[in-house]
Amino acid sequence: MEIDNPPPTEKPATTLPAKPNFQPLKAHEISDGQVQFRKVTVPQHRYTPLKKAWLEIYNPIYEQMKIDIRMNLKKRRVELKTRPDTPDISNLQKSADFVHAFMLGFDTCDAVALLRLDELYVDSFEIKDVKTLRGEHLSRAIGRLSGKGGKTKFAIENATKTRIVIADTKIHILGSFTNIKIARDSLCSLIMGSPAGKVYSKLRSVTARLNEMF
Repeated sequence: MEIDNPPPTEKPATTLPAKPNFQPLKAHEISDGQVQFRKVTVPQHRYTPLKKAWLEIYNPIYEQMKIDIRMNLKKRRVELKTRPDTPDISNLQKSADFVHAFMLGFDTCDAVALLRLDELYVDSFEIKDVKTLRGEHLSRAIGRLSGKGGKTKFAIENATKTRIVIADTKIHILGSFTNIKIARDSLCSLIMGSPAGKVYSKLRSVTARLNEMF
């Protein structure tokens, strides 16, 4: 006598749990109601430019970001702290990055973009990190980075949509992550001794490929 196998029972469809809906935290909830501080040291050579551009730095931080700011003359540093009406705790770090970028040598009109855009960063490196150069070789490398009348530096800035500051042997780049990498690669090629024409042609091909992607 043959026994028919019972038909397989269908498993009930599993329903996924509903996604949690978290409300955005407020500044006082993130910091437990405590006041948050940031301190940015002022280098000796940036003290005079800071005095001249103080209002350009003070107004967007105090009025737009709702962050208290003051200059500590005794300790030579800019001090920032949150206020009860600070809308977002991240405004404090954005303001500190803005002041730090100014101390590195960027113009206020360029550095203020750090307050308005989230995808901007500042990357710094030294010439000796790329290649060990001394004496006249170091001077020639710095000359290749700038070009005649700053022509090379301006060309890299315009092609990569970045801002570059060459301060002695230190180089600072302000821009998005991808654009900083392209600008840094071009500057490193110049430091290694590549002629400017070769760097320009490679820069054009890379930026054209980047524009096609976006």
